[in-house]
Amino acid sequence: MSVGLWLVPLGYLAGSIPFGLLIARASKGVDVRKVGSGNIGATNVLRVVGTGAGALTLALDALKGWAPVALSKLLGAPEVLVATVGLAAFLGHLYPLFLGFRGGKGVATALGVLLALFAKIALLIVGVWVLIAALFRYSSLAAVGTCIACPLLVWVLDGRPPYVGLTIIICGFILIRHRENLGRLMAGEEGKIGQKLQGADLPRHDRLAS
Repeated sequence: MSVGLWLVPLGYLAGSIPFGLLIARASKGVDVRKVGSGNIGATNVLRVVGTGAGALTLALDALKGWAPVALSKLLGAPEVLVATVGLAAFLGHLYPLFLGFRGGKGVATALGVLLALFAKIALLIVGVWVLIAALFRYSSLAAVGTCIACPLLVWVLDGRPPYVGLTIIICGFILIRHRENLGRLMAGEEGKIGQKLQGADLPRHDRLAS
């Protein structure tokens, strides 16, 4: 259990790294918390800064979920501890130490955690997201639809209680974080994937980023 004494906080600290904010500042000197949707995640970085920055944010936000879980598995940690490390990394993105505990929605970080736990199931889950996103072009709708399908897929295809429980908790947080997006979606005000935002004084409906 001594392994868990440093793996869990390590997971949280890794999740707390605000890659979207850092990338946007480095590439265009933009604080993504003050433009677009206010998100520090890949979707807002994509809209405000560009495709390359958005893709890099997505990859690094996923990496900070993947790396602590992969390390804990490599060290032979028990499944309950591995799941705890994954949850810590996810919560680090939602409540980052470095941004006053005001972070994002955790979709990319959750994907990284799932990739480290079971890559094949995670890729299937990505397929669900891609399908919904391609059909409707709403990132938030794709995230919500995927969160509904994700625990069912993990339960049927894997079934290990710690990982099923972790998936339910993560998806629950993501659904709660998307409640404002769903409200805008129903009102016809949600931005579509690839929709470019311009100008400094853009709407900032969603401070608790993607």
